[in-house]
Amino acid sequence: MVKNSFISVISQEEKEENKGSVEFQVFSFTNKIRRLASHLELHRKDYSSQRGLRKILGKRQRLLAYLSKRNKVRYKELMGQLDIRNPKTR
Repeated sequence: MVKNSFISVISQEEKEENKGSVEFQVFSFTNKIRRLASHLELHRKDYSSQRGLRKILGKRQRLLAYLSKRNKVRYKELMGQLDIRNPKTR
């Protein structure tokens, strides 16, 4: 598992000042999701990590839903930067 292969869209200065912003939280959840996904490729029966992955996916989904309701422009920019596909609507 290589840590350098993960995305770094947000600069170091922005990390220090905007740790509570929705974009930063989605960014950090995306890094955690990608790290856990690569871990689960090697360890398929690690059920506690699977559960953690599902929880983080849910948190990120709720944050993205919040951001899409509040500010569509920032939402679309973030989706493009992180290369995340749009969630299915019901």
